[in-house]
Amino acid sequence: MIKEKAIEVLEIEAAGILEIAGKLDENFDRAIDLILASPGRVVVSGIGKSGLIGKKIVATMNSTGTLAMFLHPVEAMHGDLGVVSADDILLALSNSGETVELNALIPSIKMLGCKVVALTGNPASTLAKSSDLVLDVGVAKEACPLGLAPTTSTTALLAMGDALAVVLTNKKDFNSSDFKKFHPGGALGQRLSNQVAELMLSGTAIPSVQTGDSIRTAVKAIDSCELGAVFVVDATNILVGILTDGDIRRFIARRNTSLDEPVDTIMTRDPRTLSPDAPAYDALNLMERYQITVLPITGPDGEVKGLLHLHDILGKGEFTFNGK
Repeated sequence: MIKEKAIEVLEIEAAGILEIAGKLDENFDRAIDLILASPGRVVVSGIGKSGLIGKKIVATMNSTGTLAMFLHPVEAMHGDLGVVSADDILLALSNSGETVELNALIPSIKMLGCKVVALTGNPASTLAKSSDLVLDVGVAKEACPLGLAPTTSTTALLAMGDALAVVLTNKKDFNSSDFKKFHPGGALGQRLSNQVAELMLSGTAIPSVQTGDSIRTAVKAIDSCELGAVFVVDATNILVGILTDGDIRRFIARRNTSLDEPVDTIMTRDPRTLSPDAPAYDALNLMERYQITVLPITGPDGEVKGLLHLHDILGKGEFTFNGK
């Protein structure tokens, strides 16, 4: 009985993959062309089980020559949207297409100029209607006997992500030697073993304002450096706090007050930091654990020594993920 039930589950999920294979249309070709033509990244977003599948799709793409990153929909609306650029392509994952948190993100993404490709089981959903392209990953039946737990639907979603990654790999003539470069034994692994000092921005490349400066001044500093954040320092360059795009957006949404207020009123005090001699993998782990993309690098006395952005760790184009 146990073996028979397991076989039934596998057969249902296999049938689901074959079902979405039969739904492939010109939108898949267009999605591939869109990603190939983009100088940016594939940004994958989803929540719950779809979010977990999205992280695996990101890992597969990064391993096979397509630069990708995961963006949590809720965190995006609270500051992390600053890592997205107009050149990026968003893959929005939702079986129902009615995930409130994900749908709330789409207008902001489109305002940035990003194209949106929806992977959804409901082509008539809110998500599908607000996207530029739709890949139908709908399945007739979940393997869960109650029909409630995402099983066949998440398998189908994962398989569609693999299909995108593999076709992109073929289009770029990505080979085994390229693959090795992006794994711990190759260039990315070597980069992660570097000290933070070898990767960080320093000097005038660091956006900073002093305590007491206005929020308006901070906005100008963030805009000029396009890093999504600005450090707040005292007169001796000791780090006091950090201010992000998200902090400013929440301030404006919450209080209709003047941008001439001091940055001290809304900055995050005593942010997480690392020293210049820390290994890059410590920085990457810290960023992943706390969902941050900009990290202040300070000396023992708290003096600002540098700024490390997630893109600096990943190479900022030194790895030719998009085959350009």
